[in-house]
Amino acid sequence: MIQRSAVHGLMAGSLVLALLAGWNAGRLPPPDRLHPQVLVDPVQVPVELAPLRTTVEGIDYGITRRYSYDIAGVVVSLHHSDSWWDYAHAEWGDHINLMDVCLAWGDNVAKDTYRQIQFSNSQWECHFETRSSAAWQAFRQDQVSNNHLLTDVRSLGHALAGIHVGDQIRLRGYLVNYTIYRDGVAQGTRVSSDTRTDTGPGACEVMFVESMEILSSYDRNWRRLRTFALFGLAASLVLWIRLPVAFEAAGS
Repeated sequence: MIQRSAVHGLMAGSLVLALLAGWNAGRLPPPDRLHPQVLVDPVQVPVELAPLRTTVEGIDYGITRRYSYDIAGVVVSLHHSDSWWDYAHAEWGDHINLMDVCLAWGDNVAKDTYRQIQFSNSQWECHFETRSSAAWQAFRQDQVSNNHLLTDVRSLGHALAGIHVGDQIRLRGYLVNYTIYRDGVAQGTRVSSDTRTDTGPGACEVMFVESMEILSSYDRNWRRLRTFALFGLAASLVLWIRLPVAFEAAGS
């Protein structure tokens, strides 16, 4: 027979572990845990290539490759375009921009400045703020960027979806402009930034990704522990539902 105390112990232990792992997952690595590639600036080279046409989920896209692009950095924030609250991509019929990844690199990570900054992503932009004036003055805004990641390759899309905050990654592909077509009619064009020194809305890199490499995952063990704890919590709930009803005798 299932012991009620054992089930309650499993439930409580799993909940504590899940909260602890969730608190620690997504931490940003300190300078002594950085991969050498995240310390250098992106490499951007002009190209002259024929436009690409592709179809994703029944929507046609025209892609103009402007620069080859090779960037490595620490993922400080991200946003998945299929999130339930992302209405903009759904309304526009944009199925090729799978996610946004905000990366920091160079002096920002080497001097540990970025761990004093709070990062977040909206549907289109990466935002950062801090209460430390010293950290803000030291933070280089030309060594952080929001990258709209595009791909029409399913396997690469799955790999990109596996990126987490705190990962150190390298992306290679092209900075592009792309146009969405419906029934052969252009619905609108998104234009990539081509410099890291611009700011404000529209200052994001639009990248058609050809390869992605995870150089290092700082909090991988915490993520594994969180998965294990959530599995334990789910199992304890199932066992709790199956517990026999306890009756207490009433005395007079």
